[in-house]
Amino acid sequence: MVVRPLPAIFWRLAAIGLAAAALAACQASDIPKQLKPVPRALVAEMDKLDMKATSPIFIRIFKEESTLEVWKQRRDGQFALLEAYDICKWSGELGPKKQEGDRQAPEGFYMVTASQMNPKSSYYLSFNIGYPNAFDRSLGRTGSNLMVHGACSSAGCYSMTDEDAGELFALARDSFRGGQQAFQIQAFPFRMTAENLARHRDDPNMDFWRMLKVGYDSFELTQQPPKVDVCEKRYVFNADAGTARFEASAACPAYQVPDALALASKQAADDQTFAQAVAALQLRDRQAAETSRLAAAKAAEKEQRATVKQSSPSPLSRWFGSGGKAAPKPPAPVAAVAPAAAAASVPVPTPAPRVVTAPVPPAPLPAPPVAAAQAPEPAVPAGTGALITPEMTPQSLPVGTFVKRKFWWPDDTAEAAPDGPG
Repeated sequence: MVVRPLPAIFWRLAAIGLAAAALAACQASDIPKQLKPVPRALVAEMDKLDMKATSPIFIRIFKEESTLEVWKQRRDGQFALLEAYDICKWSGELGPKKQEGDRQAPEGFYMVTASQMNPKSSYYLSFNIGYPNAFDRSLGRTGSNLMVHGACSSAGCYSMTDEDAGELFALARDSFRGGQQAFQIQAFPFRMTAENLARHRDDPNMDFWRMLKVGYDSFELTQQPPKVDVCEKRYVFNADAGTARFEASAACPAYQVPDALALASKQAADDQTFAQAVAALQLRDRQAAETSRLAAAKAAEKEQRATVKQSSPSPLSRWFGSGGKAAPKPPAPVAAVAPAAAAASVPVPTPAPRVVTAPVPPAPLPAPPVAAAQAPEPAVPAGTGALITPEMTPQSLPVGTFVKRKFWWPDDTAEAAPDGPG
């Protein structure tokens, strides 16, 4: 096989292509950051979901999950999730912002207009979320310049990476180009499920969060951002009051809510799930408390045994000592005294004197035997045993006498032999 060199025209075309690519890259880097287009990957996702590049958007924020979602309208009018971003930083804790300087990120429903976009932000790119809104102002809450911005730094804002902040800015900018007058931001403490509410059941913000959940549930049912009004210092959603106006601190006008039955049904089901979740969490808490109690009791018992063992001498120390040191002496037991007995003076009985019995003297030794000449001949009755002495002969014993012998005499006959060993 012969390898032929590439023609010169190929190399000229390759050089032209490289120069064009370098020029395009140079021109792209010269585009102001607020005018940079949406990344191609995101455009491809829009095409896949049947969305126009300039269709309306809205944003959902979840603090606990540190997630920011961008929802975009499809050509059929429904909204679908386009992209979910990680929030780089948000400050404060779960709960609403209440006053200037508390470094708390807001929670609630806010609107962003084109005038709130800030291409000259000190934090790359940003837009003001619109805090305080009518609801916040009705409660006297204060604060300013609460943003979604880049630079990954927060003092009450929701901060993103510069790359993500640039994408969010471009998506909002294109929706305004498509005619959207304002897009909604829904900022929640967490996903408003019955299980999450059960976990935070003791939080003082629970009533506020249940109010936000109505708007959350409305979107879950309709896949449309809810219409938001404020009256009687509370949010109302999808309220149709005809020509009447809603004022934040005034009484609510008469209004109707479309799909109210469906919303009530969902909330009833969520309330049942909430009660079951609370019961399960309470059972888990009781089990955890009992486990901790048993562990603490076991540890205390082990420590007590170690203390007693350390204070008590080893049995071998009585014989071998305690390594040259005196074994610690256990404390004397203190008798428990009943409270009533402790108060009164109780006499201690005197023990009875000990009686010592003198030892009994041994019996006197028997007198020495009388000489043979003087000793009277013993009368041995028939049928009784007699001790054989040297002076006795078998012939001198009466018939029928049982003989008890201690010795075998040489002149004894076989009939007078002892009946056992002597």
